Amino acid sequence: MFADRRQKLLDTMGPDAVAIFVGARLAVRSADTEFPFRQDSDFWYLTGFDHPDAVAVLSTREGPSFTLFVQARDRAAETWTGFRPGTEGAVADYGADSSHPCNEFLSKLPDLLRGAKRIYHSLGRDLKIDASIAALQDEIRRQSRGGILPAQEIIDPRLLVHEMRLHKSADEIQIMQRAADISLEAHRRAASLAQPNRFEYELEAELGHVFRARGGTGPAYGSIVGGGVNATILHYIRNDQKLRSGDVVLIDAGVELEGYASDVTRTYPVGGKFEPAARDLYEVVLAAQDAAIRISGPGKTLPEIHSSALRVLCEGMVALGILKGDVEQIIESESYRTYYMHGTSHWLGLDVHDVGAYVSVNDESQAGDTPPTAQPRPLREGMVYTVEPGLYIPHDDANAPEAFRGIGIRIEDDIVVTQDGILNLNHAIPKSIEDIEAWVRGT
Repeated sequence: MFADRRQKLLDTMGPDAVAIFVGARLAVRSADTEFPFRQDSDFWYLTGFDHPDAVAVLSTREGPSFTLFVQARDRAAETWTGFRPGTEGAVADYGADSSHPCNEFLSKLPDLLRGAKRIYHSLGRDLKIDASIAALQDEIRRQSRGGILPAQEIIDPRLLVHEMRLHKSADEIQIMQRAADISLEAHRRAASLAQPNRFEYELEAELGHVFRARGGTGPAYGSIVGGGVNATILHYIRNDQKLRSGDVVLIDAGVELEGYASDVTRTYPVGGKFEPAARDLYEVVLAAQDAAIRISGPGKTLPEIHSSALRVLCEGMVALGILKGDVEQIIESESYRTYYMHGTSHWLGLDVHDVGAYVSVNDESQAGDTPPTAQPRPLREGMVYTVEPGLYIPHDDANAPEAFRGIGIRIEDDIVVTQDGILNLNHAIPKSIEDIEAWVRGT
């Protein structure tokens, strides 16, 4: 899989081109402790190499097409921090044509780049590498009378790699379905703990337990477990409050499996029964999600999907007395944003908010005509995105009916575009009020 991706990128780069990809480094948590290592997504996508301080070089010039610079084997260091594949493992286990210790990268960079017509490198990722590339180009420019020319272009390789990542293969979708299945079990277990006087962190711990027990590396992002008014905070992650009878608890949590994220949100009634106001609000959000999923498919766009959900949300808020006035005017004025302030969808993949352009550029204009225009890109087979409408009524909003204040509802599924329709990776996780209540009650 990784070799196929590298070859596809090499074929796209053109002749006499060199691409540099810098892997992730350990990040300091505090003092002399570090966060758990997580590889850069682009680096993982192309190499599958899951160790820090690595650099990958892909080249269409003569010589190795795939070179890895990695931490050298070091018995003493490995005693403290774990096994290193070293240069030997980079070749034997990760398919590199050539490998060197990572501390030799800058000294070998001139030989790697000299004669390249095109350099693919993300400026700003590593200032030392940036400076070395600039110095080398200046040196070659001064020697141009000898027939060697500097690179004609320095291009951000993410323009190519992110387009590749946007279109998932069958193997990638299979991994994402497995991640969704693990997330299903985690939500089921957490929902059973949505009982009065439990703490949010107890539900979070159950989610994390299932994620790891089923083979994931842990949460794909900070798990959100927001009870009561905390459900109105979009990225609430403190998860330290006690659940109260009559409230809802919003759980936005998904596993990371083999690098790929699951992203699922359900809203559960604490104790197993929605109060009338929460039930009414939930029904509006569920209807909005149903509408958005129904229109999804090849050729549609994310703004169209958002508009479908938004209209249902606005109609529902007017019917409940949360908003007043004409629905069309509410949408045009964006007065709904007090209660629905985010988009309905985002790409999903190796990152929970995954890469890939959200627009396609119409570049058919001739010289002297109007500049190219960007349009929402149509959905195509292999794209994966979320559908996650929500409503969040601030607890101190004097304009909303009192019964709805402090209630937050979100429902989110992960959608794959197929050749002639869609696949909902989370279709097995309950969403109807009756099924959600039964999950919490364990019946």
